[in-house]
Amino acid sequence: MAQFPHVYQSSARIDPEGLVAITGPGLPKLDSAPPAEFGGPGDQWSPETLLTAAVADCFVLTFRAIARASKLSWNRLEVDVEGTLDKVDGETRFTSILVKARLQAPDGTDEGKAVRIMEKSEKMCLITNSLMAEVHLEPSVSLG
Repeated sequence: MAQFPHVYQSSARIDPEGLVAITGPGLPKLDSAPPAEFGGPGDQWSPETLLTAAVADCFVLTFRAIARASKLSWNRLEVDVEGTLDKVDGETRFTSILVKARLQAPDGTDEGKAVRIMEKSEKMCLITNSLMAEVHLEPSVSLG
């Protein structure tokens, strides 16, 4: 791992009409638009969906690293993230993030250990640690 601090860059470009072009060094372009709730088309990534996707992505990558270090065998992890946007003291912001994590693991896996690793992943996720919103984890483990 590289020494801290790490610096990440991205750019956005928009014309009076059309989609936002999001770019980053060495990365493919990503199109974005406002969500339907803000008058957008509702069929593109938006800042709001990108934030929830960043939480999901960070959670699964953090889980993979911790599970590997903990020698936990597992088959698949599926994560759904729901972010609630609301007005607080006149400001619009995410007030809560719900992370629903469903882990499938081989028979004989210590379910308690698997849940603890999911809980640790939520606590160590650098994206959720950077947010003001409350984060709630709903872990589940299925064997077989």
